[in-house]
Amino acid sequence: MLLMPLTFATAQETPGDLDIPAAKTKSDVTGAQMIFDDKLMIEGYTQKFSVFSKDILLAMLKDDTLSNYKMAAAVRTFNKNFAAETVSTEKGSIEKLLLRRLNKTDSPFVEVEVMCALCQMDRYRYFNSMVPALTQRLNHYNSAVNEMAFTCLDQLTETSNNRAREARVVFNTLRKILFLSRKRLEKTTTPDEKLQQQLTLLRWSIKVLGSQELRKLPKELMHLL
Repeated sequence: MLLMPLTFATAQETPGDLDIPAAKTKSDVTGAQMIFDDKLMIEGYTQKFSVFSKDILLAMLKDDTLSNYKMAAAVRTFNKNFAAETVSTEKGSIEKLLLRRLNKTDSPFVEVEVMCALCQMDRYRYFNSMVPALTQRLNHYNSAVNEMAFTCLDQLTETSNNRAREARVVFNTLRKILFLSRKRLEKTTTPDEKLQQQLTLLRWSIKVLGSQELRKLPKELMHLL
């Protein structure tokens, strides 16, 4: 996890702004408190924003001054509460807003939530471009980003209706990633959490596409499957 001093963030970022238990903290040598639980911060804001209307959430998505934690939580809340029921007349403008946010952010938290929301809103248009990027985030050094990406991908595969086109995207992306990890895979006896997530998605794609796809995978992976 990344360490982030509270003194570096704005006042709106402090745990006092949340109506939930604060993230675990510790003090550095100067006495400043340091937050190290990104997941708890985002979940806390998501809980707080859960009662917000669609108009308020969209206004937050337009706000370039909103912190990364709050922006990620606002996108997640919109996706959970309103993405599926967005009517066609406003769908295009919301997608443009999300794409603008994706292009402007340098936060992996916001990136994952925006890519997930776009796939939920129009998976036919965005699955091919967003899912490979989400799959790459499974190897992110920040475990909160890793978990967020897997949660989104797991939801997308569960609602895929076993579409071969989508399974092919997942399979090809993972195949490239795993080929680059052949030396590590050869020495692995028990998959860590990241690898286990990749294997879960890989098994789903093979189940949809057929066992013949196993021949396209690195031989160093076979003992783990």
